Amino acid sequence: MTTHSEDARQWVHVASAAFALLLRWLSWWQAAALAGTALLFNTLVLPRIGGRRLYRPVDEARGFPLGILLYPFAVLLLILIFPTRLDIAAAAWGILAFGDGTATLVGRRANGGKWPWNHDKTFAGSAAFVICGGIGGAALACWTRPSVVPEPSLWFDIVAPIVAAAAAALVETIPVRLDDNVSVPATAAVVLWIASLMSRGALIASRPGVLSQLPWAIGVNALVAWLGYKAGTVSISGTIVGGVIGFTIYAAAGPAAWALLFVTFIVASVASRLGWQRKVLLGIAEDRRGRRGAGNALANCGVAALAAIAAASTPHPTAALLALATALIAGGSDTVASEIGKAWGGSTFLITSFGRVKPGTPGAMSLEGTTAGVVAAFGLAALAAALHQIAWSMIAAVVVGATAGAIVESVLGATLEGPGILNNDMLNFINTAVAAAVALALA
Repeated sequence: MTTHSEDARQWVHVASAAFALLLRWLSWWQAAALAGTALLFNTLVLPRIGGRRLYRPVDEARGFPLGILLYPFAVLLLILIFPTRLDIAAAAWGILAFGDGTATLVGRRANGGKWPWNHDKTFAGSAAFVICGGIGGAALACWTRPSVVPEPSLWFDIVAPIVAAAAAALVETIPVRLDDNVSVPATAAVVLWIASLMSRGALIASRPGVLSQLPWAIGVNALVAWLGYKAGTVSISGTIVGGVIGFTIYAAAGPAAWALLFVTFIVASVASRLGWQRKVLLGIAEDRRGRRGAGNALANCGVAALAAIAAASTPHPTAALLALATALIAGGSDTVASEIGKAWGGSTFLITSFGRVKPGTPGAMSLEGTTAGVVAAFGLAALAAALHQIAWSMIAAVVVGATAGAIVESVLGATLEGPGILNNDMLNFINTAVAAAVALALA
């Protein structure tokens, strides 16, 4: 039996980024062909030339190395999504290779503190992720920069990868079994894409408003976060991360956007408490009596926070505010649908098979819960319009987006949550992202 070496696996993970140097000379289709070849190589050839030493025990039990296959697949997707911005593909690749790889190497040897919401991740590992991932991503972006037409600004290829590495490092700490070879490049790519849309003119135009809102953003969110913790609606980690998200939305998108955030949070919290006794008896009540943690905050409001930053830093504030509102509304209405369904749902079924299942089953839906979710989406969308976050004509697009996100979440929950590939927080994040994308497409 071949002995697994995690260090060898991670060094191969890091060293594979050397192929990203070729992006300076390759066209996008040549780079895609190379990534596809790497995927075939890892699938068919690597196991025959000693590559099984890189297999983890779970890979042996599964029969194939999921992470080793997802790595080139993620690179292939980056190239296909950003064919004209191979510097973005290179930066995300560097963050995946150097950040994720060194985080594991350092984290396995660190004896220091661990993240309160994930004791498998250490502060030292996350620091290594940000430093090495940021430097590696910036170096590869700058190296690939001359091949991009028009040539992007140097500040983008230096600063944006560092910020993207920090965001990816944070996402990596979320306790979910989704492979890092998916979550890390996806997070990095989203941050890099938003950064690529930023403009100096938009930043200058929004600066006075952001500066004037900073004191209120700090004071209001500090107070609300403290009151939420005292009221038992959020945990310590939820207080910290939720406060940061609230601050970002208030400062970048304004008090009206924050008001929508606050209302959706209240609606979700109240829905979690409804029918509590029945949920407890059925064993489907939320952990911590419905208290929101860091994972909940990032899952339901992470997309909205990114949209708030885009509203203040890009020439597309209207689209960004639509995405912000839709993401918040999707998270709030989905919670209402789930909690009402668990509390009073009569017949619960899986959307993938339409077979009846017990309330609380991953991916389960009910007529009562779905109806409540749609009603909540309409009500919150009307509030967003009243707050001038979206146009009144966009209410239907927001509701359709929220409904589409909920359906995608149910399908993925029914197929991937049970095996542990995705957890509820990751599903909620996907829900809000899909909802925002659908609303933008309809708009």
